[in-house]
Amino acid sequence: MKKTHILCLLGLLIFAFTGCKEKEYAVPTPKSGLQNDVIKRSLGPGIVGLDMEFAYAMALLPEQGKLVSATVTASIAGATGTYLDNKFYSTNSSGVEVGTVVGSASVNSGNATTVTYNADISAATLRYFYRIPEEARGRDVSFTFSVTGSNGETVSYKMGPYPIRRMELKKGLVVIDPTTSYLSIADMAVYDATFAAANPTKIDLIYLYRAITGVTFNHALVAPTASAEYRPGISLPAGLNNKTKMIKAWDVRDQQLVIGSAVATSVFVDDVDLEQRNFTDAPDFAINTRAESGIWLETADGKYRAYIYINSVVNTATSKQMTISIKRLTMK
Repeated sequence: MKKTHILCLLGLLIFAFTGCKEKEYAVPTPKSGLQNDVIKRSLGPGIVGLDMEFAYAMALLPEQGKLVSATVTASIAGATGTYLDNKFYSTNSSGVEVGTVVGSASVNSGNATTVTYNADISAATLRYFYRIPEEARGRDVSFTFSVTGSNGETVSYKMGPYPIRRMELKKGLVVIDPTTSYLSIADMAVYDATFAAANPTKIDLIYLYRAITGVTFNHALVAPTASAEYRPGISLPAGLNNKTKMIKAWDVRDQQLVIGSAVATSVFVDDVDLEQRNFTDAPDFAINTRAESGIWLETADGKYRAYIYINSVVNTATSKQMTISIKRLTMK
């Protein structure tokens, strides 16, 4: 019994050592025939007006032929700004991407976008940018990537479907106290007091800045119905009575609402985040708001829910203002 146990143990040790032995590296043998692959580069929910980005790689052994053309066909035609880049990119010694032209500028025809290659190209990776059109709102979109070689082969790769959200997006609105301080969620626009007086039902929020002794007030967004203590010094035009409900959010730095590269984040507000938010006991004011924070809100009529991201604030002797970006969802 003991001898059998030792033999078994030796067998396990031999297996362990032989199993861990490092194999010599061998250069992979390239596959014969036309090859292709795709990755999706862009992150976050698909929103009308934004781009979806893909990288399309294709290759053919030089002795078997050259690449002739590459085409991407979308199930819904892209908006103006959709294109297939005619360059492949490499990184130089300084870490900068450098593009090399490998074919003609892309041509859009219906749902298809095509690049025709130069005569001497056997391998390339092209970037495809699909500008999401209004027709895709609330629907799914799919893509077929295809490449043709001079050997007569054509291969393709399907991607999707990808759901396009119902929400809308507006970036870079500037509210200034006291000149253009009235915000309409319905219009996703900023107005002055004259417009507010003529269109009181459109006004959902008022921006103001106050430095008050003993109170941390600073930059604020308040509904017209907020108590006078939350809008000191403001005489509202007649008829402004929308009770907009608000919830402050300190750490929701939505990448799609960021302007430039100010914040590196992988956070995205989606349709479902707005649909499931509970505003039952939410107040109608948000004081002491700060750059890179945000506000969830629901309009008085319940038609819209939105997320306002505060891109930046200015608090100087001559200017009090905020730059904001908005995601807005029309509730069903």
